[in-house]
Amino acid sequence: MGLSRLLPRPNTRASSDKKGSPLSRVISFANQKGGVAKTTTTLNLGVALKEKGHTVLLIDLDPQGNLTMSQGWNPDEIERSMFDVLVHKLPIEEIVRVAEVDVAVSSIDLAGAELALSSMIGRERALEKALVSVKPQYDYILIDTPPSLGLLTINALVASNGVIVPVQCEYLSLRGLVQLENTLSMIRENLNPDVEIQGILPTMYDKRLLHSKEAVDILKENFGDLVFKTKIRKTIRYAEAPVKGQSVLGYDPSGNAAQLYRDLAKEVLNGAKTREHA
Repeated sequence: MGLSRLLPRPNTRASSDKKGSPLSRVISFANQKGGVAKTTTTLNLGVALKEKGHTVLLIDLDPQGNLTMSQGWNPDEIERSMFDVLVHKLPIEEIVRVAEVDVAVSSIDLAGAELALSSMIGRERALEKALVSVKPQYDYILIDTPPSLGLLTINALVASNGVIVPVQCEYLSLRGLVQLENTLSMIRENLNPDVEIQGILPTMYDKRLLHSKEAVDILKENFGDLVFKTKIRKTIRYAEAPVKGQSVLGYDPSGNAAQLYRDLAKEVLNGAKTREHA
């Protein structure tokens, strides 16, 4: 299948980092394939981490603005957004809105950010610089990226310590990991040597389908402990919650869909503890 060459299999997800530093406090959710639950995971993991007592900032770096909409705001009505932060160097604090968690919002203007940034010196580090002022205020900064490996996603990866890759449990989604790892290799070599894949999250999992089970088996065979034990299952709850401007934890707090993201939060936090004591 050509996947085994992607990554060296690590001994543990919490492989060594700078001693004493928390595990990937700035985390990007990236996969150039759309519809793999990047936005769903960014929001619901963020809310689950907040439930655990952590301070969380979500950043909507997707011009579609789905993360922004998922908390009840209309991107078409937002006057100042991540576009202004990246292109006009507006302090990010000025576009953060508060709902279930703090959100640095997106607007349709963000679609023009890649073109506007393309002629700027240091264009790959615009987000990294914008986050300097807010990093001390948050335990976790989670970045939702667009379904591409363009300049917006590169900005997210340069600004991050870790990447969580939501992967739909089907063959074509697995193939997209090749491109993502090639991009990460270039970023490690030239822009951010510390960024690494923190975990691979199986999404859209349907336990009734043999194909879903086979896809998870292939992931585990090739990536070992990088694959989270939590598998995000298909359920209508993930589609219903954004209509109400809520996470699934707010919409159906006692349901199975919410519990899956609480389970994922435990895995992320357990990895952090492992690294702190490495």
